[in-house]
Amino acid sequence: MTACRNFLLLFASSLDVIYQCTGISWLGLTADGSSVGWNQTHHCKLLDGLVPDQLQLCKRNLELMHSIVHAARLTKSACRSSFSDMRWNCSSIESAPHFTPDLAKGTREAAFVFSLAAALASHSIARACASGELPSCSCAPAPSEQAAPDFRWGGCGDNVRYGLQMGSAFSDAPMRNRRSGPQAFRLIQLHNNAVGRQALMDALEMKCKCHGVSGSCSVKTCWKGLQDINSISADLKSKYLSATKVIPRQIGTRRQLVPREMEVRPVGENELVYLVSSPDYCSQNAKQGSFGTTDRQCNKTATGSESCGLMCCGRGYNAYTEVLVERCQCKYHWCCYVSCKTCHRTIERYVCK
Repeated sequence: MTACRNFLLLFASSLDVIYQCTGISWLGLTADGSSVGWNQTHHCKLLDGLVPDQLQLCKRNLELMHSIVHAARLTKSACRSSFSDMRWNCSSIESAPHFTPDLAKGTREAAFVFSLAAALASHSIARACASGELPSCSCAPAPSEQAAPDFRWGGCGDNVRYGLQMGSAFSDAPMRNRRSGPQAFRLIQLHNNAVGRQALMDALEMKCKCHGVSGSCSVKTCWKGLQDINSISADLKSKYLSATKVIPRQIGTRRQLVPREMEVRPVGENELVYLVSSPDYCSQNAKQGSFGTTDRQCNKTATGSESCGLMCCGRGYNAYTEVLVERCQCKYHWCCYVSCKTCHRTIERYVCK
């Protein structure tokens, strides 16, 4: 992973297209903050790019930083996983806290990453509360809704309220600073952050545990818990695919975002929005933040975005045969060892020209 990050930085810096995007600079904490104890306030200065409000929040809430670092790591892995089958595969996120134009400008891709990062910052904090990792919070209070006759409220729910409070304070802080970019850019990313947190709230579900003799479930205890990050990422990816291009417009005393093609309606609360159209990501173009799809693997039999036709942008592909050596037909012998045979399996890989 370090080699990949170094390559991305070298690629971008050689063409003078690295940008500092303070809104998501904290994603770089995976490189600088993972090995830190976060028990002294000077640790908060490890990452260049944190705005003053984030630095102050860090100094006042050092115990939160483990959750923030964890959220940064989750954001990177979830983004890479969600887009592994598409031309833009989120590889540029590894260069954080410095970004190429695909994430440094108001693109559709930046909208996804901002929303995902905001959601997972709150997700990580909410989970840390429930697991007892944070002294400043604990399990969520019991839901206000009446329990049904077949269960009772109990257990330890994820503290989404506290997660949203602290997560939004951290992730929104850069976009409330005028030095973080043009007003239109800050407006769309604040909106996208809110969309991410709404996706988090939509991922709250009832979870239950049975109690009783021989698993009879005579008593059922339930609580509200968050779904895993894959469901949140999938929800935001679907919003990414239907994102709306907007323009800022003065409406009364407020500057608001309106859809570029349909200025008669306001932007929906659950819509991801962007300002700048993205390239097709077929060819390498550093000024647009495109690494191209040459040498990317594709699926010859698929019909979706991972298909060789779409992934390779009509350039064709090369087929390679690879022999995998694996352990197989393993048997356990009493006592106590396992013996296996060695098997050879031939597979074909297809790589874009």
